[in-house]
Amino acid sequence: MNTAAIIVAAGKGTRMGNPDKLFTEVAGHPVVGHTWARFDACEAVAEIVLVVRQEQETFFRKLASQIKARKPFKLVVGGKERQDSVWNGLAALSPDVELVAIQDGARPCASDNLIKATFSAAREHGAAVAAQRVTDTVKESADGERITRHLDRSRLWAVQTPQTFRVDVIRRALAAVREKKIVVTDDTAACELIGQSVKLVESAEPNPKLTFAEDILVIERLLRRE
Repeated sequence: MNTAAIIVAAGKGTRMGNPDKLFTEVAGHPVVGHTWARFDACEAVAEIVLVVRQEQETFFRKLASQIKARKPFKLVVGGKERQDSVWNGLAALSPDVELVAIQDGARPCASDNLIKATFSAAREHGAAVAAQRVTDTVKESADGERITRHLDRSRLWAVQTPQTFRVDVIRRALAAVREKKIVVTDDTAACELIGQSVKLVESAEPNPKLTFAEDILVIERLLRRE
């Protein structure tokens, strides 16, 4: 099956308080450069689509030279919501692409083995997601102030990216989201609308996302170690 990756890099980083968190220099490159380089180096990926803000297209073309990108890539302008950005990315895929990995630009540590494992699982099951078991004790609160109930952590997983799909599956799922005019926080949530099961692919190695300023030190340590 022909494959591709969509790297979503059009967000504004509001939780970090920095609209350009993707461009934070870490271990010699901007964070999103490390993410791009991972997928460029992965033999399971044939082409790459980067979904970016329009004013950053020049930056990304220069970044391609900086990381010595070898694989064909396209730049696509993002949409209002993340799901709109992914939709735009899907529209830019080559017609023969059958499997696509969708990756957050701010998650630069996904291993080659993990990327390949999600492709393998998606090929078999239609949809797959990188995830880690929840190890903390988790409580639910209805009002944000008091514990409502205890949750069984043995059944809980923290999902990450890549989230990898057969292209026809994720297109149908996001079409359902658009038809219902709802907002989903990730692409696997869209699969629930069409009854598509999603295979969990356990991340054996750390795969953090740059969300808060304190995440930078963790990510830099992981990248420099490699």
